[in-house]
Amino acid sequence: MPGRKSRSFGSLRRLPSGRWQARYRGPDGRVYTAPGTFERKTDGSRWLALTEAEILFGNWVDPEGTRVPLTEYAEVWIEERPGLRPKTVQLYRYLVRRHIAPGFTTVGTITDADVRRWRADLIAAGVSPVTAAKAYRLLKAILATAVEDGLIRRNPCRLKGGGTEHSPERPLLTVGQVYALAEACGARYYALVLLACFCGLRWGELVALRRRDVDTGTATVRITRQLTEVNGRAPFFAPPKTAAGRRVVIIPAPVLPGIEEHMEAHAQPDPDGLLFTSPEGKLLRHSAFRNRVWIPAVTATGLTGVHFHDLRHIGNNLLAEAGATFRELMERMGHTSSRAALIYLHSSPDRQRALADAIAARTINDLDRGAEGDSVARAWHETGILDTGHSARNGEPGL
Repeated sequence: MPGRKSRSFGSLRRLPSGRWQARYRGPDGRVYTAPGTFERKTDGSRWLALTEAEILFGNWVDPEGTRVPLTEYAEVWIEERPGLRPKTVQLYRYLVRRHIAPGFTTVGTITDADVRRWRADLIAAGVSPVTAAKAYRLLKAILATAVEDGLIRRNPCRLKGGGTEHSPERPLLTVGQVYALAEACGARYYALVLLACFCGLRWGELVALRRRDVDTGTATVRITRQLTEVNGRAPFFAPPKTAAGRRVVIIPAPVLPGIEEHMEAHAQPDPDGLLFTSPEGKLLRHSAFRNRVWIPAVTATGLTGVHFHDLRHIGNNLLAEAGATFRELMERMGHTSSRAALIYLHSSPDRQRALADAIAARTINDLDRGAEGDSVARAWHETGILDTGHSARNGEPGL
């Protein structure tokens, strides 16, 4: 055919304008046209040779990738991961909509420089470093899949430290301050605060507890589910996020009397009844608790700025100070680790009980000699806890 030059790979055709057009058959069997034309035939031949080499060495990418909208690809990426928790899906969609989509258009046109400028713009706009790191990690994960799908040759998210979070240090309260907060929250939520701190339970785990999940005879609380609250959906109970989240936590001895009193006065009566509810006996919601109970309590105690989740952080710190190993800390707090070697390091139930007793000893010590815990200490002296110790194991004296 006049004007067409055949090659072993692809073909060149001279256009009426005098420029050359290159076409080739991709590894998927489809015919593709070079994104632009060439002034000289040798330029077109060189481009075809490079394209052939990319195919031979497995570096070829589908040119259609340059036209795939990032927002559409990201939504498909999220939908293809059915194992994601509802709150995680909500977070991912928010990050894409609010922080990622405004910075990019199509998957195949994102460059390393684009990613650097995008992250710098986020920080300059006042986005917190933690949120910027989460958005970067999500974008990197999405584009890693785009590499696997053959839409791009390499992942442009190569910014060193771009996905590293540097969260601000959370406050560490004294034991007396924790008890002061518990008292300020009122009798209905006194035990809630103690379990959050001294047993390291998350909010969702606490409000999902049923009466049958607590065994005062063995001083244990069993975590089998958590409450999930997602915007646009009614709250629902779901299994813990990971297998490590299913666990039995031993309640430190000084905390147990408060739990027993709460079960008598405030927990729903039947075995499947909720341990913690609103004053109306309904499901306890985080926003309502925060506004009506928590914020007034931290204000009254002069501890403004302390979050409810900080209680778990404080309990975690107490465990470390009590001498817990890394694995023991993870088991009690319900954490998982990517380090496979740690899978074989398990602590015994006796060691877990010893850790709970160590926290009990520290709690009694601090309250017995600290002014902040005087009211609690006096009450414990009256019941004999500080004088004789307390153990829920077979009625034996502890500490």
